[in-house]
Amino acid sequence: MDLARNPKLYKSTTASIARNMVRMALIRPAVDAAIKVHVHGLEHLDGLESPFIVTPNHSGHFDGPLVMLTMPKRLTKNLATGAAADYFFNHWYKAFGTQLLMNAFPVDRGSMHGHRGLASALLESGISLLIFPEGTRSRTGGMGRFKPGTAALAISHNVPIVPVALVGAWAAWPPSRARWVPGRPDVHVVYGSPMRADPGEIAHAFSERVRRKIIEMHDTTARAYSMPTQAEMMHLAAIEGAKKDIEAEQKKRSRDKKHRDDE
Repeated sequence: MDLARNPKLYKSTTASIARNMVRMALIRPAVDAAIKVHVHGLEHLDGLESPFIVTPNHSGHFDGPLVMLTMPKRLTKNLATGAAADYFFNHWYKAFGTQLLMNAFPVDRGSMHGHRGLASALLESGISLLIFPEGTRSRTGGMGRFKPGTAALAISHNVPIVPVALVGAWAAWPPSRARWVPGRPDVHVVYGSPMRADPGEIAHAFSERVRRKIIEMHDTTARAYSMPTQAEMMHLAAIEGAKKDIEAEQKKRSRDKKHRDDE
């Protein structure tokens, strides 16, 4: 069945009840056991109605569940999450699990175009979207560039974007680790006021304005709780990268010297 032509599937009451049961019975206990979640800014969501687009920074495996578990249920009932088609939808069992847990829809990356138009179809059907504008998880904790497609969707469908800053999620489960860091580290989920494009504002400009707002929200919270800001994480990543480059160069020189000595 072509999901792109069946947006009503994402509004299924039966599926929504099943998702909520799984989240409350399995996902919430697992997240609560792994990290301490602190939520800020829910008052900014008062009066928010579907459809809208939620745009968090993308730093780890906790990101999607954190939004689904902390937003008001009235807003997450049919919230559909964009997931990489080449990873989460390349096998039926992964697609089934991702759809069940996150009401996920496939998002094409790179040269893939098989699901073009699905996000628009969902918005036109009144279904809100959770999209990570960076397109992939951060490998350093620092936010990458935003792809303008999310802002373009918001402009073309005249829907607001809800900026979300996830603070501490990367440190709680860095991509270099097979599982999360022990000790239930603190993770903050910060919701900002819904944002709309200004009259005449193009997608690239609106996307960058949303990105700057999320950085501001992230860093304000990080400073308040003695956690690294975006600039500090990028600086540390640069230092680590330089160290690895030096180590690689030293190893190369050692191999070259050994090769010359053997000759």
